[in-house]
Amino acid sequence: MMTIYKLLPVTLLLAGCAGQALDRAPASSDRPWRGSAPDGISQQVSEAPIDGFGVPYIRALSQPASGQAAISLQEGAYDLAQLIDLAQRENPQTRQAWNHAREAALATGLVEATFLPQLSANVLTGHQRTRRPLPTDIAGISDIDTKVQGTVPSLALGWLLFDFGQRAALLEGAEQLSFAANVLFNGIHQKVIRDVTDQYYQYEAARSRTRLAHEALANQKAVEAAAADRLRGGVGTTVELAVARQAVSQAQFHLVNSEGLERNIYLALLGAVGLPPTARIEVAAPPVRFLPGPDSALTQEALDMAIARRPDVVAAYAAAKAAEAGIRAAEAEFLPKVYLGAVASHSRTSFDVRGLPTLSQQATSRGVLLGVSLPLYDGGLRRTQLQRAEIRHESARETLQTLQRDAVREMVAAETMLNSALQGHQAADDLVRTAQTAYDAALAAFESGVGTITLATEMATRLLEARQARADAYSMALVMAANLAFATGAMIHPQEDWLPAADAVR
Repeated sequence: MMTIYKLLPVTLLLAGCAGQALDRAPASSDRPWRGSAPDGISQQVSEAPIDGFGVPYIRALSQPASGQAAISLQEGAYDLAQLIDLAQRENPQTRQAWNHAREAALATGLVEATFLPQLSANVLTGHQRTRRPLPTDIAGISDIDTKVQGTVPSLALGWLLFDFGQRAALLEGAEQLSFAANVLFNGIHQKVIRDVTDQYYQYEAARSRTRLAHEALANQKAVEAAAADRLRGGVGTTVELAVARQAVSQAQFHLVNSEGLERNIYLALLGAVGLPPTARIEVAAPPVRFLPGPDSALTQEALDMAIARRPDVVAAYAAAKAAEAGIRAAEAEFLPKVYLGAVASHSRTSFDVRGLPTLSQQATSRGVLLGVSLPLYDGGLRRTQLQRAEIRHESARETLQTLQRDAVREMVAAETMLNSALQGHQAADDLVRTAQTAYDAALAAFESGVGTITLATEMATRLLEARQARADAYSMALVMAANLAFATGAMIHPQEDWLPAADAVR
C-alpha cells in the first residue's frame, strides 16, 4: 500500500504533462500563434521578432537545398530542342516520375523475395539465481543459493513452399504496376516536351506582339509627323495634331503592356523548363514556316492507334491488370499454405548450488518440420479483403474506360482547334494585306490634304490589330499542332514543329 502512495505523485505529474499538449496549438481561432519551433529546426529559426500572423523565418530555406547541383547553362541562344533537352534534365517532374518508377521496381523485388527461404541466426542467453531458506540450519547453512545460466545459439529456416498462386498473383500485380510507372515516366517526358513547346511558341508570339507594338508606335508617329507638317504648312489644325499625339500615347501604352506580357510568358517558359525565375537565358526565334491548309478529320483507325499508345491509357490498362491479379491473391487466402521449417541449435547450460560442484551440460539439436496452415474462421476478414479487391478491379476498369473516352474527345478537340487556327491564319493573312493597303492609302491621303487624321489613325490601329491577329493565329496553329501530337501520343521526341505538313521554310 505504501508503494502505491509513493507512485501516486509520479502518476499525477505524468498526467499533467499529457494535459499540456494542447498548449502547442494556437490559443484561439482569431489570435496569431506564438510558439517555439521544435528542436529539429530551432537552430535555423531567425531571432527576428514575428509580427501579426507571420511565421518564423527559417534560414535554411533561403539557401539552395543540400545536394542540389548547380544548373549549367550554355553560351548563346537556346532553340526549342535545346530547351526541351534542358527541361528533361532540370524539370523536377521528370525526377519525381523516375523515383516513382524505381520505387515500383523495388516493390517487385520485395514480392520476388517471398519465393525464397528466410534464414535467421538467433542467440538466446539467460541467467537465473534463486535463494530458498531452510527450516533449520545445516552445518551453518541457512539457505540454498542456486544459479542457472546458459546460452543457446541457433539457426532457423522458414520457407513457404506452396500457397495456391497467391505470391504469383502478387508478383504479377507488382510487375503490372512497375510497368505502369515506367510508362508514366515516359509520359511525363512527353508532357514536359508539350509544356516547353507550348510556352516556347507563346513566348515567340509575345515577342511578335512587342515587335508589332513598336511598328504600330512608329506608324502613329508617322501620322503625328504628318499632322505637325500640315500644321506648320498652315493647312492643318491643332485638333489634328492633338488626335495624332493621343494615338501615339495609346500606342506607347500598348507597347508597355506587350512588354509586360512578354516578361510574364518568359517566366512561364523558365518554369516549364525547370529553371528558377532569376535565370537569364537567350531564346532563339523559331524558323518561320508556311502553314498548311486545314487537314481532314482523324479516321477511326487513327484514333484507335493513338489510344493504344497514349501513356495514361496504357498505364490505366496495366493498373486494371494489377487489380485483377489482386483478386486472385485475395482468393488464395481461402486456401491452405504449405511451409517448411528447420532449426539447428547448440545449447550450453550450467547449474551451480553453493557448496556443491558446478554441473555443466551441452546439447545439440536439429529438426525439420513440414506444416500445412488452413484458415477456418477470421470473422469475415478474408471475405472483406476479396470484396475490396473486386471493387478496386471494377474501379480500375471504369477508370480505363473513362480515360479512353476522354482521350478520343481530347484528340478530336485538338484536331478541331488546329484546323480552326489554320483557317484563322489564312483569314488573318488576307486581313493584313487589306489593312496595309488601307493604312498606306489613308496616310497618303492625309499627307496630301484630302484625308482626315481620324481615318489615318484608325487605319494604323486596324493594321496593328490585323498583324496581331495573324501572329496570334500563327502561334496558335503551332501550339495546337503540338497539342494534337501530344493528345495522340506521338510527341515522343522533340522537334521544331508538329504541323501536318511543314516542309517549306519561308
